[in-house]
Amino acid sequence: MKQFENKVAVITGGASGFGKEFARIGASLGMKLVLADVQEDALDSTVAEFKSQGTQVIGLRTDVSKAEQVQALADAAMTAFGEVNLLFNNAGVGAGGLLWENTEKDWDWVLGVNLYGVVHGVRIFTPLMLEAARKDPGYQGHIVNTASMAGLLSPPAMGVYNVSKHAVVALTETLYQDLGLVTEQVRCSVLCPYFVPTGITQSGRNRPASLANDAPPTRSQMVSQALSDKAVSSGKVSAADVARLTFDAIRDEGFYIYSHPNQLEAVHRRMDDIVGQRNPSDPFGDKSEVRAALVAALRG
Repeated sequence: MKQFENKVAVITGGASGFGKEFARIGASLGMKLVLADVQEDALDSTVAEFKSQGTQVIGLRTDVSKAEQVQALADAAMTAFGEVNLLFNNAGVGAGGLLWENTEKDWDWVLGVNLYGVVHGVRIFTPLMLEAARKDPGYQGHIVNTASMAGLLSPPAMGVYNVSKHAVVALTETLYQDLGLVTEQVRCSVLCPYFVPTGITQSGRNRPASLANDAPPTRSQMVSQALSDKAVSSGKVSAADVARLTFDAIRDEGFYIYSHPNQLEAVHRRMDDIVGQRNPSDPFGDKSEVRAALVAALRG
């Protein structure tokens, strides 16, 4: 996809973090924006900001874990602008702690947003994009699914999040293959960021009351939260940097998008473990101090 002016971008999680930076670049390129976010005040503020700059934009509060709300988002986009060219399935939440300590509600919340949000986006929007391609030989579409480096590794005390992001990587790789069977006009990419300062470590602020845990966080969950807060807040690559890398990949039809390509060595080790039938290596690799701090905190 080379040309963006007057094209339509739908962005979930569009009121903060990567989503808002995608929107900023899209607006600078003359795109029309359809922004979705579960946090209504932030969404309203973001829509007002872009409108004040002359961008054609609409916003719709959307819980992407709910199929009917993603369908409503698609309906709103089509009503307002008539087509969708660029889809960012970007909304995401985080949860950590030892795997057996995560509750059923933890799983429902994280998988609902991180995985089913992407599932609903792909299931609902892809047919619209394929229909547009069928009608117009000049149509170009692209889907970007936000996964994580945690979708290529399996760091400890992040099990629910890891599972959700591994699933997004597998889903997007399959989507790439499936699209290749039927069209050259619609492409896709998977974004795998590492620790980037965004609001994801505070995503619990938008957790539905119906999925709130009755018991307080466990020791491992509090430790995981503290370590994640520190790692994310100290990240040197910004959300704006990642957004620029993502738009470059869209232009170049690149599939894998990495915010920290230097972390691919850990992915190599994991792949070598799998092929060599070795027991899993430490995913922190050269960051042994992270594992040591985690062990010390958990064992007291």
